[in-house]
Amino acid sequence: MQTRACVLYAKGDVRVEMREVGELGPTQALVRVRSGGICGSDIHYFWDGGIGSIRVNDPIILGHEASGTIQALGGDARGLEIGQKVAICPSRPCGRCTYCQLGQQQHCLEMQFLGSAMRRPHCDGAFRDLIVVEDFQCEPVGDVDLEEAACAEPLSVGLHALSNAGSLLGKRVVVTGVGPIGALLVGAAKLAGAREILAVDLADAPLNAAAKMGATSTLNAARERDRLGAEYSVDKGYFDIGFECSGSSVALGNLFPVVKPRGTIVAVGVSSGEHIPLNALVGKEINLRGTHRFHAEFPIAAQMISNRRVDVRPIISSSVPMARIRDAFDIVRDRSSQMKVLLDFSN
Repeated sequence: MQTRACVLYAKGDVRVEMREVGELGPTQALVRVRSGGICGSDIHYFWDGGIGSIRVNDPIILGHEASGTIQALGGDARGLEIGQKVAICPSRPCGRCTYCQLGQQQHCLEMQFLGSAMRRPHCDGAFRDLIVVEDFQCEPVGDVDLEEAACAEPLSVGLHALSNAGSLLGKRVVVTGVGPIGALLVGAAKLAGAREILAVDLADAPLNAAAKMGATSTLNAARERDRLGAEYSVDKGYFDIGFECSGSSVALGNLFPVVKPRGTIVAVGVSSGEHIPLNALVGKEINLRGTHRFHAEFPIAAQMISNRRVDVRPIISSSVPMARIRDAFDIVRDRSSQMKVLLDFSN
């Protein structure tokens, strides 16, 4: 059996072609993909040919944000039914290595992550009509729209970042870079009890989405370049917790003056870190933390979306037929109007 798939051959070269689906194992599920979200890593793979030292060396099926419907089940698959709507978890840790045994599956030494070029051979992704995955990679989502369910992966990233920050109850929070992950993080922070959330970005579209997700105020740093530092750095800082989601070293550095002594900064986006002010890190006793992917958060994210405890609809800006994936990569670059661009696999 074959399926259409979105295959990246090299920088700027993506093709829709037929690929083998593969055999269905005893603990696996065959899922008909309905919706898939284009993520920052897909964008970097397409436009740059990789992310930093991670390069696309061989053809790879893109995509790690996806949802669909169960079509068939292996004889030993558990907790699923044919016809069920599911969010697909892209993470498949080995369960055996040191980090898996410590409960740190996101750091698995043998991780197979859909659509990732980190390992070689690359791990093919979910941008295809049909995919075989393990039963534990499928999270039922009830009757929610499958476009919403495809956002479970970026929400999981946000939830893991929140878990690395500690309690947000009653805290003042600032989030810089409110693209899809940042905006979803805002929604989760509101649910976690943050008393105040400032969203900072360079464009109005993400700021408008963040406001709908629960930000109590917004700041366009392109128009008001100095406002963040001028308004929020008095008396050694205003915010208890800062999340940097843009991947900008400058934005990361700009959080240090506005976060209180002994406050926490969580680096969500990947940057060079060259603008980290070490004297402020030491002198204010700032807790600087990284965050990487997720594990236990995925089922929680799928359920939050299923019951709309976190309503992801404000971040969904476009849905493009999968046959037009090349066009989708052009659309997603327009941050003045676009947030989460989805691929539609229904036709």
